[in-house]
Amino acid sequence: MIRPANPADAPAISQLILLAMGNALAGKFANSNDPEVVDELFTKFAGQPGNQYSYENALLWEEDSSVCGMILAYDGGQLDALRIPFLTYTRTQLGFTGTIEDETQSSEFYIDCLGVFPQYQGKGIAKKLIKALFIRAAELGHQTVGLLVSKGNDKAQKLYTGLGFEIVGEQALLGGIHYHLQFILP
Repeated sequence: MIRPANPADAPAISQLILLAMGNALAGKFANSNDPEVVDELFTKFAGQPGNQYSYENALLWEEDSSVCGMILAYDGGQLDALRIPFLTYTRTQLGFTGTIEDETQSSEFYIDCLGVFPQYQGKGIAKKLIKALFIRAAELGHQTVGLLVSKGNDKAQKLYTGLGFEIVGEQALLGGIHYHLQFILP
């Protein structure tokens, strides 16, 4: 079953963000390789409103009262405002000094993270979450859904292109090069 997330889901959202983002990238934000520090950071922001990692931006797949997967997305035009609380905290409290490129644009509803716990992978949960997100984006008046996929992540690229996303360019993000994909809503 797909449902909107709530603040109590923050620990599961954090784990799924870390799964989607990878420890190396997430660790850059936390300025730490300590998994507990990184998880604490994303749990904190997943449980708060008004930021890019907030529960407000997440749809969850749940089975038997267990969160199995999550998609986190928001209006790309709100990226700067949604980043401010997170970046202010990471810079003032954790010593993050990186410069983050804009990963989206105002014309798209941006998928920031998509993750499914390993024990639930292979069941079509990611596809169902993406399709639910298409509905949510359309209801909010968006015509384009966008995302980044790391070059070399062929499995993710195949998932997205199989659903109709097209590569529209390349984007640098925190030292990595990613494909920028978009899906035009009907």
